Amino acid sequence: MAGCDDLKLVAKQILLAGLLLLLCSPPVALGEDEGGLSREEKVRRDKARVEKEGFWLYNDLPAAYQKARETGKPILVVLRCLPCEECVKLDDDLVDNDPVIRPLLEQFVCVRVVGTNGLDLDVFQYDTDQSFAVFMLAADKTVYGRFGTRSHRTEWLGDVSLEGMAAALSGALELHRDYPNNKAQLVGKSGKPLEFDAPEKFPKLRGKYTDRLNYSGDVVKSCIHCHQIGEARREFYWQQNKPIPERLFFSYPHPKSIGLILDPDTRSTVKSITQGSPASVAKLEPGDTIETMQGQPILSIADVQWVLHNTAAEGAKVTLGVQRGTQQLDLELQLAKGWRQADDISWRVSSWTLCRIATGGMRLVPLDDEQRVEYGVPEGMALRAKNVGRYGPHGAAMRAGFQKNDIIVSFDGRSDFENEDQLFYYVNRTKRIGDSVEIEYVRGGKRRQARLKIQE
Repeated sequence: MAGCDDLKLVAKQILLAGLLLLLCSPPVALGEDEGGLSREEKVRRDKARVEKEGFWLYNDLPAAYQKARETGKPILVVLRCLPCEECVKLDDDLVDNDPVIRPLLEQFVCVRVVGTNGLDLDVFQYDTDQSFAVFMLAADKTVYGRFGTRSHRTEWLGDVSLEGMAAALSGALELHRDYPNNKAQLVGKSGKPLEFDAPEKFPKLRGKYTDRLNYSGDVVKSCIHCHQIGEARREFYWQQNKPIPERLFFSYPHPKSIGLILDPDTRSTVKSITQGSPASVAKLEPGDTIETMQGQPILSIADVQWVLHNTAAEGAKVTLGVQRGTQQLDLELQLAKGWRQADDISWRVSSWTLCRIATGGMRLVPLDDEQRVEYGVPEGMALRAKNVGRYGPHGAAMRAGFQKNDIIVSFDGRSDFENEDQLFYYVNRTKRIGDSVEIEYVRGGKRRQARLKIQE
């Protein structure tokens, strides 16, 4: 039986690999009829195929709203990165043909949004460091829930699954059947207006992109990627010599950052709790199902992240409606000052912007005990430059004399940074463009010093 279980696990992993659509994943193998095609040609072929099949509306949200009003169905919006070759096979190879998910999809008006140009950011607010995000909503744009979570490109198996997607879809259909009686319960699932209501209006993107994809020219280059929205939001503050707000710097905290490990095959069942964490103090237990947070129905891990993302940073309390066996419990999650900073942001595409600003293009990783011996740094701060950029602002550290494998032991007179996230946030809070910092580092067993300018 163990062999069968192993085969099932492998099959599940293959399915999930396509579902996640990770930006950094290696491309999937192309079929014979696709061999030799450029990315531009693949994107155009994908559009033609989807439009011919007619099940998914292609990049047409107004048509989805109209159809939802006419049919009374809820809307399912899948946001995915257009040039990503892995994305091309999402619907036909996975979701569309899954025997559990397909019947659920047929109860929605389904639309695929393959570029964020012109996207209504007052409605579609999500973790933009992902290349795959799902919204379930009503025709009047009331959000029922979100799906799609990521904590690291090598740890995605603990974040999403096809079973979890099916559970989220089922939950959205339940909410839709009771709508609008439950409208007041869903108000918190929509966010406050962002700095701009469409991606192409941000200064970083303005003039480079329009509100639509350019199918008469180079469609791939005309696409605004999801991660570009997050980068544009952060740079909107930084370029004005303002600190990036903490909620934007540590956006969409993963439940793991508060000690909450959820089962990805369910909507929100607790798999385990980290002792001493906020989740442990709240008296959550394995097997609990979190049905509501702040009064909002929870359909997925992404919904949990949404609530955490919109929770105040200091002294916040989050109410939980929990099903434990036959008991309905009301619990409270207490979040202390700085709780967001426990989240890992190093995997995020947007962290490359922070790396440019704070370390001039160096990516830093802490040394483990064995490496401390190898590099001759037995104690104290020890962050190794695993990469050093070469071009433009990302090459500032290289031009200042830094090399790969240099060990940073002091930064701006401080030697208490345990990881690059802490260092990035320190620069964000205390430095501005053009400031310089003194850095002490170890190379070849010798201590050296250099100054580095904070970048735009």
